Amino acid sequence: MILAAASGGNFSMIIILVVMIALMYFMMIRPQSKEKKRMNEMLSSMAIGDAVLTTSGFYGVVIEITDNDVIVEFGNNKNCRIPMKKSAIIQVEKPGTYAASSQSQPTQKLEKESDVKEKIEEKAAEAAETVEEAAADAAEAAEAAAEEAKD
Repeated sequence: MILAAASGGNFSMIIILVVMIALMYFMMIRPQSKEKKRMNEMLSSMAIGDAVLTTSGFYGVVIEITDNDVIVEFGNNKNCRIPMKKSAIIQVEKPGTYAASSQSQPTQKLEKESDVKEKIEEKAAEAAETVEEAAADAAEAAEAAAEEAKD
C-alpha cells in the first residue's frame, strides 16, 4: 500500500511537470519562433527601394542588398549611406505603402500647425491690446501726477 501511494504521488508530480513544460512552450518558445519566422520572411522579401526602420530608430531606403548585409541611405543626403546587417532592420515598408502613410500624416500635421499659428496670433493680439491699455493708463497717471505737481 505504501508503494502504491508513493507511485501515485510520483505520477501526479510527472503530470504537473509535463503540464508546466507544455505551458512554457506555448507561452514562451512558440511565440518567439513565430516572431523569428515573421522577421525572416520580412527580410527575405526586402527589395531595393524599400523604406526600412533600423533598431536604432533611423528611417532609410535600401540601396543595395547582399546575403547578410544591406546598404541603407539615410535622409536626403546621397553621401549618407551606411552598410549594416540585415538583423539591424526591424521594419520594412514597400514604396507604395510608405508613400500612402507618409502623405496622410503631414496633412494632419499642417492642419495642427495652422491651428497653432491662429492661436499664437490671437494671443499676440490680446497681448498687444493689454500693452496698449497699460500704456494709456500709464500716460493718464503721468498726466495726473504732472497736474498735481503744478498745483
